[in-house]
Amino acid sequence: MTDPPQNGHALLDFNSPLSDAKAHDLISGLRLRSGDSVVDYGCGWAELLLRAVGHVPGARGLGVDSDEHAVTRGRANAEARGLASRVALDLADVTTWAAEPADVAISIGASHAWGGTEGTLEAMHARVRPGGVLLLGDAFWERPPGPRSLEIFGEEGFGTLADLVDLALARGYRPLSLTTATADEWDAFESRWCAARELWLLDHPDHPDADEVRRVVDEHRDGWLKGYRGELGFAYLTLARP
Repeated sequence: MTDPPQNGHALLDFNSPLSDAKAHDLISGLRLRSGDSVVDYGCGWAELLLRAVGHVPGARGLGVDSDEHAVTRGRANAEARGLASRVALDLADVTTWAAEPADVAISIGASHAWGGTEGTLEAMHARVRPGGVLLLGDAFWERPPGPRSLEIFGEEGFGTLADLVDLALARGYRPLSLTTATADEWDAFESRWCAARELWLLDHPDHPDADEVRRVVDEHRDGWLKGYRGELGFAYLTLARP
């Protein structure tokens, strides 16, 4: 299977439900200064990292992800925006990749790598310098999940928004800000995820992988519309590391 239907991120700006306006607000809340280091664990194609470094002249960025297609896309974007001298992206396992503690660490939608939110918060604590900031993006239940949501994400997958904040407090962080994805952000994210594959199917109706791509996108759309839409939330926490 070629990259476009397999990866499906061609139409997404971010690999999470996030608008341009909210991304700008999140970056502004990081209080980045010239000379600061930003490290994004599970950066994907590093769109938020690139925007953060581009927002502050003199800031430096590192990103790591195990998705070769995404890292290649991110490197090309860094080059195109004149940021290649200040942003480096590595193809590696985020759990074993080593970097100096950062002024700002980012981990959005990558908690599965550390076995969940609690493990992510613990791992990030050593990866942020004292006085630094962690931007954590993670899922939670907006309301009690139905059977289809539990089938997709599992019984022990997420807690409530309050549970998410309590976990951060228990791991020694102090919340600076909290925002959640809106219904419009979710719908745009899911629609674009599906549309990348649907457009590929229109261009490749007789491709040997067409039936499998159609199955994947139909299954995903059903899970979203008949399952977790309105139940699963996504939060962005800006957390100080005392």
